[in-house]
Amino acid sequence: MAGGQLPRRIIKETSRLMSEPAPGISAHPSEDNLRYFNVMILGPQQSPYEGGIFKLELFLPEDYPMAAPKVRFLTKIYHPNIDKLGRICLDILKDKWSPALQIRTVLISIQALLSAPNPDDPLAENVARHWKDNEAEAVATAKEWTRMYASQ
Repeated sequence: MAGGQLPRRIIKETSRLMSEPAPGISAHPSEDNLRYFNVMILGPQQSPYEGGIFKLELFLPEDYPMAAPKVRFLTKIYHPNIDKLGRICLDILKDKWSPALQIRTVLISIQALLSAPNPDDPLAENVARHWKDNEAEAVATAKEWTRMYASQ
C-alpha cells in the first residue's frame, strides 16, 4: 500500500484491518484517499439488525489519532443512537475519544451498539421515544428497516 503522506500509525492500522478483520466487519481504504474507508458491518446475531449488511463511511481527520475518526451509516437504519443522516451517538466518537483507541476498536464498538441500543442517550429522539414507549414495536420496525434497506 503506497503510504505517501500517511502517518505510520494509519498505515499499520490499515494493514492490520485488512489482514485480521474483526468478525462481521470489513473496512477498506478508498484508492483515491487512504484516509477514507468503506466499511461494512454485519448486523449482530440476536439483534433487530441480524441478517443486515450495513454500509458505513469512516474518515480519519488530519489530526488523527489525536482526534476521533468521523464515521456515519450510509445504510438507512432504525436505531435510537443513529440519526437519519447516519450520524452515530457514541461516546468514543466524541468526549471519550482517546489516541489509544484504533479504527478497529471504533468499528467493534459500533457493532456492539447495534446489539445494545441505548434510548437514554438518543440521537434520534422519535426512535428513542418509540423504543421506550413500545420496545417490541420499535424492534419490529428496526427488523423491517433492516430487511428493506440492509439486505442484499
